[in-house]
Amino acid sequence: MKYRLLGRTGLYVSELCLGTMTYGSDGFWKVMGGLEQEAVDAQVKYAFDQGINFIDTANVYSLGQSELRVGAAIKRLGLPRDELVIATKATGIMQEGTPNGRGQSRYHLMHAVDASLKRLQLDHIDLYQLHGFDPLTPLEESLSALNDLVRSGKVRTIGLCNFAAWQIMKALSISERRGWARFESVQAYYTIAGRDLEREVLPLIRDQQLGLMVWSPLAGGFLSGKFPREGQGPEGSRRSSFDFPVIDKARAFDCIDAMRPMADRRGVSVAQVALAWLLAQPAVTSVIIGARTEAQLRDNVAATRVSLEAEELQLLDRVSALPREYPGWMLELQGGYRATPPERP
Repeated sequence: MKYRLLGRTGLYVSELCLGTMTYGSDGFWKVMGGLEQEAVDAQVKYAFDQGINFIDTANVYSLGQSELRVGAAIKRLGLPRDELVIATKATGIMQEGTPNGRGQSRYHLMHAVDASLKRLQLDHIDLYQLHGFDPLTPLEESLSALNDLVRSGKVRTIGLCNFAAWQIMKALSISERRGWARFESVQAYYTIAGRDLEREVLPLIRDQQLGLMVWSPLAGGFLSGKFPREGQGPEGSRRSSFDFPVIDKARAFDCIDAMRPMADRRGVSVAQVALAWLLAQPAVTSVIIGARTEAQLRDNVAATRVSLEAEELQLLDRVSALPREYPGWMLELQGGYRATPPERP
């Protein structure tokens, strides 16, 4: 396992992060995995034993059950707190019918942090993230509250998820102007089958020296290589009942066709090659892996041992390339911007 600095901070996190959206079985979230405490303990132990020091959860995952199970696992296993980096999030609806039980108001964030700390059985959160953009709360209010949480010691570092580039830059500008703690990481969807992040957000991440945490690196299981071009996917697969996240399936199948020979030559899964491509991207700090079974978790962790050749990376870059769009192609012609990464040596 390799470790990488999270943005401009001095915090080292493992190149793989244990995702916990599969933990708990409340309502809608059961389709994600529905894992109970015994299975959670086994996953957390295996991940830690493999060198993963980074765990990502959210208050909304199974309406708090995921945080409860993560906290219980850390205690039951006796894991050293000073060797773990725990990340969670707030924004989503935690109390139906309660007008202030959601969003990014000072009121909600202050309550949400205390509730997360209680569920996780921790005295501080290493990385606290806004779980999307709240169009109703002024950014100044949210950022002021987050700054106060950092100053209080309840939160060490702040990050964001699923913002547009202009929203990220606006937030960074406000924090700089006010002298507040700024966002140090971005959690975003990015896969070889979905490289939209490269249009606007990835150049911003590089320019502002932000850490990048990747969610759904296998496109909701699509890049497992188990889905045929025609017909249904494997029985019981998450994508069969919840077709998310959005991908260009024709391009995704082309990527799988290119990755399969690479996987076969190495005797590994297509999923491992897809993860290895992400781990080879310079802007990526940590790839979040969430698994429904121990076998899936072990297969994903093994991707850290897969090293792709330069010509293989070039081929995968070509087959997965995004269609050219304005203003990217104009900026590229002017020599000041690349819509896609430079050609690999």
